[in-house]
Amino acid sequence: MKLKLNAKKNILIFGNAGSGKTTLAGKLAKKHDLAHLDLDVLAWEDTDPPLRKSITESLEIIKKFTCTHKHWVIEGCYTDLLNLIEGQADEIIFMNLPVDTCVLNVEKRQWESHKFDSKEAQDENLPLLVDFIKQYDEREDTFSKAAHQNFYDQFDGEKRQIICNMK
Repeated sequence: MKLKLNAKKNILIFGNAGSGKTTLAGKLAKKHDLAHLDLDVLAWEDTDPPLRKSITESLEIIKKFTCTHKHWVIEGCYTDLLNLIEGQADEIIFMNLPVDTCVLNVEKRQWESHKFDSKEAQDENLPLLVDFIKQYDEREDTFSKAAHQNFYDQFDGEKRQIICNMK
């Protein structure tokens, strides 16, 4: 899949876990010299079990990032956070892939060293992540398909929806 950008932009990418948000954001960041922020790395406390940081604390980190970088791509499944910064975005991209595709993607995912101490630690988390992905259509939270669709529908700027596998 090729996405064309006519100018440097500020982009929000969102969708289910395993939908390719991080992969697409990384490619866009590299190709167009955009700073890249993965919301997973700022939304959680470093506790066991992980607890969600307050919205205020997460927003402060996001504000620091957006003030530090003129052009950026921010990605994640947190519509509660995306809603707070949507006014700064020139474009949004909804990674609306089928749940089965998302499951396959996480099952073959490379080690995400910025999220896990080891590949083994990541693999231990896999059953929980697969269950989370499979609940996408039924959930009614900030991570749900309904929340993502509403965010997409309400956005007034440029927007795209990716509905097929990126291969």
